[in-house]
Amino acid sequence: MPSLRRVLIVEDEPLIAMMLEDFLDALDREVAGTADDVAGAIAQIDAGGVDAAILDVNLRGGEQSWPVAEKLAALGIPFVLATGGAGDSIAAAWRDRPILSKPFTMDGVEKALKGLD
Repeated sequence: MPSLRRVLIVEDEPLIAMMLEDFLDALDREVAGTADDVAGAIAQIDAGGVDAAILDVNLRGGEQSWPVAEKLAALGIPFVLATGGAGDSIAAAWRDRPILSKPFTMDGVEKALKGLD
């Protein structure tokens, strides 16, 4: 069983979030929660029970997930950055974090999460 079992999904596209939920289930992980914006993600983290997270870099309305990354890092919770963009779309402070490139595959999600375990 993976040590980082409960994974928070921060993704603003509902179909992609549902696909990630299915992938996590198939990979013997649990969804700790889903959020489509920064405020919702931080509320999920504050509620507890998050072992790891998948963060979509660019959220709806031009919002970026950097405040969520800061909160996770401050709490020592590992995370993967998900993006369809190039490496320069990642803020300099987070370029050392694992990247999950879109479009997602189950294999890609599995490898990214195993890199956090």
